[in-house]
Amino acid sequence: MRTDQYQGHDYYMMDDLLTDEHKLVRDAARAWVKKEVSPVIEDAFEKGVFPRNLIKGLADVGAFGPYIPVEYGGAGLDQISYGLIMQELERCDSGLRSTASVQSSLVMYPIWKYGSEEQKQKYLPKLASGDMIGCFGLTEPDHGSNPAGMVSNFKDDGDHVILNGAKMWISNAPFADIAVIWAKSEEGRIHGMVVERGMEGFTTPTMHGKWSLRASDTGELVFDNVRVPKANILPGRSGLGAPLSCLDSARFGIAWGAIGSALDCYDSALRYSKERTQFDRPIAAFQLQQKKLAEMITEITKAQLLTFRLGQLREAGTATSAQISMAKRNNVDMALHIAREARQIHGAMGITNEYPIMRHMMNLESVITYEGTHDIHLLITGMDVTGENAFK
Repeated sequence: MRTDQYQGHDYYMMDDLLTDEHKLVRDAARAWVKKEVSPVIEDAFEKGVFPRNLIKGLADVGAFGPYIPVEYGGAGLDQISYGLIMQELERCDSGLRSTASVQSSLVMYPIWKYGSEEQKQKYLPKLASGDMIGCFGLTEPDHGSNPAGMVSNFKDDGDHVILNGAKMWISNAPFADIAVIWAKSEEGRIHGMVVERGMEGFTTPTMHGKWSLRASDTGELVFDNVRVPKANILPGRSGLGAPLSCLDSARFGIAWGAIGSALDCYDSALRYSKERTQFDRPIAAFQLQQKKLAEMITEITKAQLLTFRLGQLREAGTATSAQISMAKRNNVDMALHIAREARQIHGAMGITNEYPIMRHMMNLESVITYEGTHDIHLLITGMDVTGENAFK
């Protein structure tokens, strides 16, 4: 069992920009991860299971909807606190952060922003406490980067609607109690609704064979003439902009989380370089290893500055979707590059589960694709700076 020796790295004294509350939130999440998750994460990854016994702990450290107001069961924290929690979770494992990120940004966020008061009271407190777990259904088997092409649909049926369709690559789906899904009305308008486990015709088959995010449960959502009460439709907003706003929140969390993965890889590589001796010297004394480590901490520091500023903008309500896309794309790409360089520093040991490097690398291959691929985020930035739409 690997001992978690991580202490944190703050080359530009970013802690000076954090409030005491920020540090308390971050340190509580870090302490819980080191005690409860790090000792079991390699085994969970190898077995390909999400340790569901961690759900209560995730709730206790505020990982479920930390920015949700207290009256709905949340902690009422700011966006930077949310980001710091996601960073600490993904410092351990991207799958762990995915579970919390989906619950917070893709389930609780749309209910809070677009749900009725009755929906908020019914679902949010239980989601915040971990007594209820949710998932989010937008991506379909044939529609990923183009969600507007979705074929999932519903038809009017009195006090209910009849829902048909399927969603794919859905984190938390196999054990979720509810699913916030997006489907087209008979008029072709996209609406969100809450589908509850147990509704006839609603199934959540587990997806197998993943080499990435193995400590996160992934499944499908299948709707076969599911009768959903109209009271479960989110009334606050319709159209594609509604689910995309949820993705903004999720991408914001990913931008922070990816820094956690990078920090863990850097931390392991730095420690290993000081302990590993070749030619009668620690390999940290050789120029090429120093080059790798210096570039790693430089890129991490740049990402920390980028993301902290984004957190300020997000808290002020002025962060744009394009700004969030830039941070998500940059930080995940940065983390993946650092994981690969860290693997080189570890040599052959880097491919073993004695170190976290290969697990982070495989996880980040998913993170660089989900919530908008690396290329799609590039085009979002391109459209923002040129005014030209390259998607069509």
